[in-house]
Amino acid sequence: MDGNQGSTPETWGKVFRAGPLAATLATWFGAGFLPVAPGTWGSLLAIPFIEGSFLLGGIPGLTGFALVVSLAGIPAADAVVRRRAEKDPSQIVIDEVAGQAIALLPVYLFARGGSPVRFWLLALVAFLLFRVVDVLKPGPIRKAEGLAGGLGVMADDLLGGLLVALVLTAGLALLR
Repeated sequence: MDGNQGSTPETWGKVFRAGPLAATLATWFGAGFLPVAPGTWGSLLAIPFIEGSFLLGGIPGLTGFALVVSLAGIPAADAVVRRRAEKDPSQIVIDEVAGQAIALLPVYLFARGGSPVRFWLLALVAFLLFRVVDVLKPGPIRKAEGLAGGLGVMADDLLGGLLVALVLTAGLALLR
């Protein structure tokens, strides 16, 4: 219950009725309720939105999507955390959406105009690396999830996405 001691957890029905927008965003339109590994579902179901953002606005559109989801995720996750009286309910997956968008930025930046097979293989690598980092939470990434409320929910995945983006950028630079 970290940070919510004494609070009574609300049912998901009450959470959605009290703050439908926050709950819908935090669970990424319900993806967080899919069975087994909701974070993986959140990351996977982010990809059509990431692709759409790129198709509509190029790199600025994708960057804007990552920024908006990151910033909107903090208060949305915070509202759900407070109502659920849990530090980081597994159903909150907007953090994975934001982290996955950040992790994919270098793939779109450096590989989108080339071979589609190469692009989608690199996108798969970004997806898998992000999932590994999200599960293992190396170094300061684990510490970031200790922050309070929605910021703590989001921070570890934002840093994880950044780490993957940096690794991919370095790898792609070496392959050029």
